[in-house]
Amino acid sequence: MKTKILILLIFLMVGFNSSFSQQLTGRAYYQASNQIMIRIDSADMSPEEIAEAHEIMKKPWQREFVLTFSQTESNWKQSETLAGDTDPSDFDGMTISLSGSGNEILYKNLVDQSYVQEQEFMGKEFLIQDDLESLAWELVEETKKIGEFTVRKAVFTQIIDSKGFSAEMVEMENVKDSIQIIAWYTSEIPVAHGPENYFGLPGLILEVHNGGRAYHCEKIELNPSGTPVEIQIPSQGKVLSSKEFDAMQKESIKQLENRYQGKPGENEKRIRVGG
Repeated sequence: MKTKILILLIFLMVGFNSSFSQQLTGRAYYQASNQIMIRIDSADMSPEEIAEAHEIMKKPWQREFVLTFSQTESNWKQSETLAGDTDPSDFDGMTISLSGSGNEILYKNLVDQSYVQEQEFMGKEFLIQDDLESLAWELVEETKKIGEFTVRKAVFTQIIDSKGFSAEMVEMENVKDSIQIIAWYTSEIPVAHGPENYFGLPGLILEVHNGGRAYHCEKIELNPSGTPVEIQIPSQGKVLSSKEFDAMQKESIKQLENRYQGKPGENEKRIRVGG
């Protein structure tokens, strides 16, 4: 029932703003950060060294992205000024790096409910094509201001796959977990787009929190005249569905683990996460 009401709200909003929204294009610039807990053994470190370590370890997760959109399409990519800045951070022998080149594009089409995403993995380019997954948003009667815009709150609970110990605490097993997604959107910009994989609200999403990662909109350009908006559709790479890509990733990582188990360099501490 809630889903039907949300769809009706979006339909009415778009119809009411038709003269404006049919021409609406723009760019929204977001700052992305991870809300991570970093534990450091401080026995032999000064307060200044601890502060420096925290800054170094947080840096790889702080990135800037741009969402380019029309009424029905959008693409999401890392800011061009930072796309090439993928050097890993290093502290006390531990290397932290983000996978991907930083140039990948996520394209969403709200008319046919599909997406196309460029993804680099192990030096190869892939093109993931699949259907958008509908998000069961619940609209909340709570508002605040982000810049000049009044934004409203929406939430939904996402079920994810994770690892956990079995009841006997002997081995790891696949378990289902849930996280609450909190979004803030503005109906003053009547498009159903948002950062990363988030979409489907009656207004542009300006802020998202998913428990660990957060996106904050820093700047918006509407109907820019100087540099007209162009929606890019990714086209490079081997075409796979989302399930095919996930299966390929898992198999490749498993093969690497088997190949390098016990080889020189095994004591090097390295953290690598998807970017």
